[in-house]
Amino acid sequence: MLRQERFARTILNGFEAYFAEFQNITLAARSRFENADWPGMQEASRQRIDLYKEKTIQVNTYVELIAGERLRDFEFWREAKAIYSRLIEDHDNFEIAETFYNSVFCAVFDHHQIRDEYAFVFSPRGDMPPADVSRVYRTYRLRGDLGALLAAVLEDYAFDLPFEDRERDIRNLVAAIESYVAPRLDLAGEGVEFHVLEPHFFRNKSAYVVGRIVSDGKTMPMVLPILHNESGGVYVDTILFGSDKLSVIFSFTRSYFFVNASIPSQYVLFLQQLMPAKPISEIYSAMGHNKHGKTYYYRCAFRHMTSTTDKFIIAPGIKGMVMSVFTLPSYDFVFKIIKDRFTPPKEMTREQVKEKYRLVKRWDRAGRMADTQEFTNLAFARERFSDELMEELLEVAPSLIEEHGKALVIRHVYVERRMTPLNLYLQKATDEQVVAVMDEYGNAIKQLAAANIFPGDMLLKNFGVTRHGRVVFYDYDEIQPLTECNFREIPKPRTEAEEMASKPWYTVGPNDIFPEEFRLFFSGNQRARKVFDSMHSDIYAASFWRGLQEQVSSGYIESFFPYRRKLRFDRGVAD
Repeated sequence: MLRQERFARTILNGFEAYFAEFQNITLAARSRFENADWPGMQEASRQRIDLYKEKTIQVNTYVELIAGERLRDFEFWREAKAIYSRLIEDHDNFEIAETFYNSVFCAVFDHHQIRDEYAFVFSPRGDMPPADVSRVYRTYRLRGDLGALLAAVLEDYAFDLPFEDRERDIRNLVAAIESYVAPRLDLAGEGVEFHVLEPHFFRNKSAYVVGRIVSDGKTMPMVLPILHNESGGVYVDTILFGSDKLSVIFSFTRSYFFVNASIPSQYVLFLQQLMPAKPISEIYSAMGHNKHGKTYYYRCAFRHMTSTTDKFIIAPGIKGMVMSVFTLPSYDFVFKIIKDRFTPPKEMTREQVKEKYRLVKRWDRAGRMADTQEFTNLAFARERFSDELMEELLEVAPSLIEEHGKALVIRHVYVERRMTPLNLYLQKATDEQVVAVMDEYGNAIKQLAAANIFPGDMLLKNFGVTRHGRVVFYDYDEIQPLTECNFREIPKPRTEAEEMASKPWYTVGPNDIFPEEFRLFFSGNQRARKVFDSMHSDIYAASFWRGLQEQVSSGYIESFFPYRRKLRFDRGVAD
């Protein structure tokens, strides 16, 4: 057997081992849900994210041994890639297998010389495998009795736990469908079908049943969140309709799902039909295949860059002290690089900032922190950078910028979805929008805290507003676990000198935080502050934060709902 073939087979075996372990972790999610093992669910999420790097490191030790002196020989990699392509020709998950190969290549070459001749920058078989999505959903035909159809769905998607009150849940579902769907789709005609993806989607403390209602060629996406009452039963919490609500469920601000999908592309294509505005890269990531989501993102980004002519500019908003951010006006993403030197009083290192981003990737983001893709040695067309932006980058991060002919290479960069900075949003917001977004802002702070994250710098400019009106935090350099903070009241001055002192007369430790000072985050926007204070003034009290610390330290894990609480069904019991 040729050395190149042994080399290619070793990488493929590494991928198979990775995917099998990924599936094993995923398969355990159902039991964790049934056992209400919420800490186990969080640990499994972190374990699955770490698994990819562990497996690529393991494979690298083997390929280095097999390749020997030819490890950095590009002709060797060209030949190995051709063999690998043949080996995965009939593979159900060839697209993810290609990404795994790329990861091994990048580990060897430290993300340099990434060319289509040696790696799968673009797939020779196209971005997506041809897939028959009908293989991954169950079909329920409506024959007049909507309640009977829903009873069949709940029966098929039951757990090894009883429903708290199945008849009540069915009544709630019937009423919601008749109220929302019936005016939009003809449910009385022939051929009405419910298409429901076969496995549950698990995340945090919820299970989701995802599908669509089809009538006369029209479709209505739907999702049923099922919750554990932690008393030995489950219940349907609500039913959500439409692409927008489903998109929030699969948001880039949330942890990745556990879903038993042996051929992920089939599920991705079905979900993309339900959420046509959501990038396929984000759907792959939402299902836990974030590395392939990154590959898919790059391919789409490359095509966008080559099909447009607008120039990269400094992103709108107040410049950060740690990060420099730029974007294309025609593009829905921003690029963030870490400055060489931070604006005082920031005192930290580039590696510490990177560690904060790694923490966010592995944490329960609670729908309030943006997921990012991290790139090393990312090449751009130099001519696409505005003069103002080039001047900015060369001033704040010259160590990260390299020019090679017509190419501009940035050694390290994060990419995330573009949002409207909250401070800019407020400038044009109506009174009604200010009320809604300030409530969202307060909820974002509280939900991050409940997830054991203290944001640190809570200035309005560090939060963004999504197209769905949700407020999301995206400045991570000062985040830390809530349990590591020491929340204090500001001591009352004992003398006139202390009262008039320009600096704190009391000692302040490195982790001391004084919530009374949080009002300063609204300086310059009294309209927003007045609205915020009417809804969330409790965050100004140290006792509020200490209470959350006690809750987190006790092991309690909060439920984070990706939908408004007003949409939840009335269970007739205290919740």
